[in-house]
Amino acid sequence: MSAMQTDKNTPFFFDENNIRHMRTVVQSGFAVFCLWGGYRFYLFYLWGVGRSEAFVSRPPMVEAFLPISALMALKPFVLSGVFDPVHPVGLTIFMAALTIGLLARKGFCGWICPVGFTSNQLEKFSKKINILWMPPAWVDYPLMSLKYLLLAFFTYIILLKMPLEQIESFQKSPYNMIADAKLLLFFLNPSGLALGVMIFLVLISFVIRNFWCRYLCPYGALLGILSFASPMKIKRDMQTCIDCKKCEKTCPGSIRITRKTTVRSADCIGCGECAAVCPVDDCLTLAVPGRRRVPLYLLPAAVLGIFFLFWLLAVATGHWHTAVPSEVVKELYQTLANLPHPSLSEFFIA
Repeated sequence: MSAMQTDKNTPFFFDENNIRHMRTVVQSGFAVFCLWGGYRFYLFYLWGVGRSEAFVSRPPMVEAFLPISALMALKPFVLSGVFDPVHPVGLTIFMAALTIGLLARKGFCGWICPVGFTSNQLEKFSKKINILWMPPAWVDYPLMSLKYLLLAFFTYIILLKMPLEQIESFQKSPYNMIADAKLLLFFLNPSGLALGVMIFLVLISFVIRNFWCRYLCPYGALLGILSFASPMKIKRDMQTCIDCKKCEKTCPGSIRITRKTTVRSADCIGCGECAAVCPVDDCLTLAVPGRRRVPLYLLPAAVLGIFFLFWLLAVATGHWHTAVPSEVVKELYQTLANLPHPSLSEFFIA
């Protein structure tokens, strides 16, 4: 049964025609959870700096917004089996995202990431007022290389250049222990340059769809590279395709789907919207090796299943809460104003 032939009595979450609405519901849920966690962290921060007497426990999920720390924690875990005791949730979510990339394309970007969700909402608004612009290829391709250059930079510095001892030393440093508060202050009291960059990224995202995700996100680049190994792929039947290009108009990754028989692009975020919007039965389908077609909802089921499996494993093994006591964090918060960001030179070892 194709997406266009789904029975009217099919439950919402199993109706392939509703894949776009389903994705919005899932993304919205994660976005609301992040906002709730951010608010609770702000209350914890107020307690930590002595501006409130009410203690609110630090929400572990804030570590999801420390991707550099997570990348650094991956190396000790792989080489010595030591799980980051300071920001364990960051490492857990990072490994979940990597696993999703290997098995379910860039599903983390398409179904979970709040930045991706925000970009999608800006894109929808821009479509309504018809201001979206697709840069020509001679502009688009060089810009797309930026995220891979950023990925190569971080990979070189952290995974190749920094020795294990230096990473472990950084993990135990006061700066790393309160890096989440440093990030909060970055948004609460941004410099003129930082504020200008943020405003630019928001405004340009109204004109160029998913600007951050498409051109600048190094972790999206990493997941895109891993997604080449994913067994799940969208396939196009060249014989039945009517070249209406509805799939390309709806694709968040701006992939030229009608030029392909199998979508292997690193920009495919596994949203499934191209298959859902296709007016021809079984023209665009989700396939795995050995099967011409599998249900479209198998992709989000795999994404969410992998993510929550990592969460359960982290909780069960005691890797969902930091080992740093709240009172120690509070003491370190008193040094926030005098604690500088590490200089780039500190990451290079002669």
